[in-house]
Amino acid sequence: MEDKKTFEQSLSELEAVAYELEKGDLSLEKAIEKFERGIKLSKECNEKLEQAERKINILVEGENGEVKEENFISEE
Repeated sequence: MEDKKTFEQSLSELEAVAYELEKGDLSLEKAIEKFERGIKLSKECNEKLEQAERKINILVEGENGEVKEENFISEE
């Protein structure tokens, strides 16, 4: 089982993968492996951003324009 990474850790790894792919000196097989890893990291980052957005919406969407905090139930 893979350790849970923070958004910043996943983004940093994604940037490293993109850099390796952009260099263009990987074998086809290695490039495909890196591309697959990049897709997975991209999805992880997107999910974390969506969770953060939901949390923000819960905090901001109060009655009569008031800011109110509600419990956020993670879908994990």
